[in-house]
Amino acid sequence: MTTLTIRLPDDTAERLKSLAKSRGISTNKLVEEMSARALAAWDTENHFRAMAATGDVKQALAILDRLDADDQRAH
Repeated sequence: MTTLTIRLPDDTAERLKSLAKSRGISTNKLVEEMSARALAAWDTENHFRAMAATGDVKQALAILDRLDADDQRAH
C-alpha cells in the first residue's frame, strides 16, 4: 500500500473530515472510496471511447439500456 500526501485548502480538509465523520468512517477511507468511484467513472468513459472507436453502436446502446434498467430498479 502506498502513502500519499496531498495538499488541500484547510476548509476543504475540514469538510472532508466532517463528511467522513458523518458516515462513520475515517477520512482516509472516505478518500479511498471517492477515488475508487472516480477511477470507475474514468474506466467506464475509456471503455465507451474504445467501443466508439470500433463503431459498434449496437453493443454500446445495449450496454446503456442495461444501465438504464439497473438505474430504474435502484429507484
